[in-house]
Formats: sequence, C-alpha cells, structure tokens
Amino acid sequence: MKVLSFLPLLLRRPCLRPAWLSSTLVRATALELVILAGHVLIYPSGLTPEHRRPTPAPGTGTGSAADRITRSADTAATDTADVDPGATDSAAKDAAVTASTETDLADTAGTADRAGKAQTAGTTALPTKEDDHPPVVLLHGFIDNRSVFVLLRRSLARHGWRHLESLNYSPLTCDIRTAAELLDRHVEEICARTGHREVDIVGHSLGGLIARYYVQRLGGDRRVRTLVTLGTPHGGTAAAPLAGAHPIVRQMRSGSDLIEELRHPAPGCRTRFVSFWSELDRVMLPVETACVDHPDLDAVNVRVTGIGHLALPVHPAVASAIRQALESDGAALGTPGAASVA
Repeated sequence: MKVLSFLPLLLRRPCLRPAWLSSTLVRATALELVILAGHVLIYPSGLTPEHRRPTPAPGTGTGSAADRITRSADTAATDTADVDPGATDSAAKDAAVTASTETDLADTAGTADRAGKAQTAGTTALPTKEDDHPPVVLLHGFIDNRSVFVLLRRSLARHGWRHLESLNYSPLTCDIRTAAELLDRHVEEICARTGHREVDIVGHSLGGLIARYYVQRLGGDRRVRTLVTLGTPHGGTAAAPLAGAHPIVRQMRSGSDLIEELRHPAPGCRTRFVSFWSELDRVMLPVETACVDHPDLDAVNVRVTGIGHLALPVHPAVASAIRQALESDGAALGTPGAASVA
C-alpha cells in the first residue's frame, strides 16, 4: 500500500516538474523500495514482544556493599561494550575508585538499604546517575512492528540512551483510542520499572497519532516529556483510498471523528511535540498534514528533504535530528517548518 500510493506521481510527464525534482524523486523512490525489501526480511524478527531484562532493585543480592558495587560496575561495562568502546574503561575505573573509598561505600550501602526497604514497601526504585536520558518508547506504524526501529534504536544506544522500549500493538486493533489506552498502561509500567517519572516517545506514522491521542486526550502529558512523530497524519491523510475498509485507516482520514477530536482545545498540555515531515512523503496527502498545527501545543515541525515515508525511521540524518530533539529544548531545530535534515 505504501509503495503503490506514490507510484502515480512517477507516471506524470517529466516536463511538468523541474529536472532536479524528478531526479530527487527517482532517488527517493529507489531508496523506498530498497528499505521496503530490507524491512520485509527483518519483519518476522519484530513479531514477538521484546525481551526485557528486569531492573534489579538497589540493595538486592548477596555479599558486601563493595561486592555489589563492583558487580554493578562490571555489568554496566559489559552492557556498554558494544555501544561505546570507551565506556568500558570508564566504568572499570569508576568501579575501582568507588571500591577503594570507604566513605563512598558507606554512603552507597546506606542508600541501597533505604532503597531496598522502599522496594519492599511497594515503591519504585530511583533512577541511577547513569540514567541521564528518560526512557524512549518506540511506536510503529500501521501493519508494522518494532523491527522498523532497528537502526534508530542502535543509533540511540550508541549515544547513551540506556532505556529503549518498543510496543507492538496488534494489527487487528480497530480503534486508535484503544491503542492509546494500551500505550498508557505500557508507559506506567516503564515508569514503575525504571524509576523515571517521564518518558520520551518516537512514533512513526500511525504510531505518532496513537501517542498524540494518549498525550492530548488521556492525560499522557503528565508522563511524556517529548513526543517525536515521523510522517504522522496529524491533520488526516487522503492516501490509499482502497484501504479505507479498515477502521483505523478511516480514523486517519481528514475530517474523521478522531482527527476532529484532536482539534479540540488542549490548554496546559505539557508535552513538547517535534514533527518530522517529508516533502516526498506520498503516504501523507497533502504532505503538510504531517505537521502539528494546534494553538495549544508546543510544537516544532521539521521539514525533511530527499526521502520518503519509509525512510523516516531509518535515515541516519533523521536519527541524528531525533537525538538532537530529545536532548534539546527544540530551539536548535529551527523555526517551525523551516529546518531540513536530509
């Protein structure tokens, strides 16, 4: 469906558009086809939910405080070895310094004991000093799964993000509101498990619309610090009319009840929106529908040039801009609608 939606544009007479646009469109289309072929190969790997390692509560385990700290440092060094080669040496040095300082051991042991008691009482663990970034939740698009974020996930991990979570919602889901409620429960579980009060969300296509509904209509702004959307039909899309038999596709249409609901006032919404839209996105019709246009929302719309819909979650330039959006207050991305990343 996503491929066929932009094929009619390729069949138009070349004389009706500038030569540079024709060549850019051909390259973007070729890239879309390559990405589609690669995604078909890895798609089965994302059908099952990701395996999550439980986050150990501080103060658990046996042995002395020094032993527990050393094991934690060794674990951190192992986990980051394939992300940043320099992180291993740093973790080992930190462990040696900590283990040799009696005062630090005493403070850490006391903190661990208090945190362990808090866990027993049913409260969540506090995030450790290594958790500089909030957890990032990756939400895929229509008839897709978490495998679409393989490259973006790797990029974020290499640059220091420790908590990366993916949510697979069923392709049989027939209502965006239901999927948003599932996302709500998922985010609450992540916050309870990691000890963070907030998360960031990156949503591709339909995934961004589900996340926006959660933030704007279900009170998710209390949990979501930044919502990044990639080719999301915020204003509704007219693409792929033959797929309109699916209820969710109908909800993504311009003028649908859900799209109109998102136009309602949202005073005091605390989440920051960063929306990436591509001028060659043939799934978003018109392409500007992928921009957030709401007077109550703090939103920056980032224009992407030279790539199409499928390339948005895998293109390295977009990944770099996403990292920048998650790290900054959005000002560095430029004024709405003016920035270009590819």
